[in-house]
Amino acid sequence: MQKATVNTPLERLKLFFTFFDSRWEDLTRDNWPKTVYRDFSAGLIVAMTAIPMAMGFAIAMGMRPEHGIIAGAMACIIGRTFGGSKYQVYGPTAAFIPVIASLISKYGVAGGGTLESAHGLLVLVSIIAGVILVILGIAGFGKYAKLVPNSIIVGFTIGIAVAIALTNLEDILGIESFADMIGQDEEIKGGLIHNISAAIGNINKINLWSVLIGVLTFVITKGLLRVSIFIPGPVIAMATATILSATVLADKGLILVKDLYGTIPNNFFVFTPPSLPGMSTTLFIDIIYYVVAIVFVSGVESILCSSMADKLADNKRTPFNPDKEFFGQGMVQIITPLIQGFPCTGALARTATSIKAGARTPLAGYFKAALKLTMAYFLAQYLELIPMACIGGILVWVASNMIKPAEIKEVKQHGKFEFSMLVYTAVMVPMTDFMTGVLSAMIIYFIVNYFFKKRRKAVA
Repeated sequence: MQKATVNTPLERLKLFFTFFDSRWEDLTRDNWPKTVYRDFSAGLIVAMTAIPMAMGFAIAMGMRPEHGIIAGAMACIIGRTFGGSKYQVYGPTAAFIPVIASLISKYGVAGGGTLESAHGLLVLVSIIAGVILVILGIAGFGKYAKLVPNSIIVGFTIGIAVAIALTNLEDILGIESFADMIGQDEEIKGGLIHNISAAIGNINKINLWSVLIGVLTFVITKGLLRVSIFIPGPVIAMATATILSATVLADKGLILVKDLYGTIPNNFFVFTPPSLPGMSTTLFIDIIYYVVAIVFVSGVESILCSSMADKLADNKRTPFNPDKEFFGQGMVQIITPLIQGFPCTGALARTATSIKAGARTPLAGYFKAALKLTMAYFLAQYLELIPMACIGGILVWVASNMIKPAEIKEVKQHGKFEFSMLVYTAVMVPMTDFMTGVLSAMIIYFIVNYFFKKRRKAVA
């Protein structure tokens, strides 16, 4: 096995293209049947959970449901091949929702363009971001992702959770016009106050049966996963909601996936080339904005997820390689969008589920991708029958899991300043936008710390 830590760019590059490195050290001639079985079981459990979540994330981003399915599968294959963690599961994540939703809204149908042209621009900025991540990984910058303060990371996560819950109200409430007003006009970026006022203004259009489906989905998913991670709660909730909407609630005006997106095709592997919808100063600035956002989310979330995975798996051997993880993230962002996908990163919840289900090597990620595509291929004709309220319920469940009282308590114990930065970030992200909230928080954090240290030295 090759060592995970190297010193020169050339050594790193050689390691990055070495498939059988230290990530496979737990797979031996003596234990391979047991390890392969555990990885297969973990892959199967995560695959079943990932299908409804991937569809939900894609829809929240303004994309089509099948984009989420293929993105999750391709990201896992590429990430498992080039990434730096033994355990990490890659796929669509909540942190990318405000970034991608903003781009799709501005350059898609709502902005006078088409979904295809907006997707092409997304592919372009993702490739640029991927190249930057690859260069950062080769240059050994992976370790610097750990410098982002935990208070800002937790605050950012809470802010995204609030934004996700808010922008999925239209699906749960069953208000079709509400989707246009929130999801495509103001979207997550700067849409908090507008979304609340729009909800109040459309309160007379609420479909109570839709609310029932959304709440039922949330309760079933959360309840079953509390019993055991081996129970695919989202899948059971999705099946229950779909059966109800097709039988006893068939005439209750529920909005289904097919009503908004038509038929879901099962020809997932479609080449999606990058495109540039005419150059302008505004577009140039936007490209920089989205590239920086993708690099930031990819770097911070992948390192955070890899660190968490090593701790959760009680990894006593070679730890994850942050530089190789940056390189792997770059390859994910370059390749995945080209095949009908979008930017993805390490998924905290799915990685934790995979580890708890017994995953030990990157094989679990490969199994997850293959099983997910296989199931989605045969279930495509039924996935379009899922009520939109069910998708909304799953996303609200995702949002609820992102807010962890233990993390908030830990930040609070580090002092009032750290806690105030958490609150600031949590409020600014949904009130403004992703980059404004996070970057302004980091600027304030480091300026205050710099002057505090300078003042303390002067007193000493």
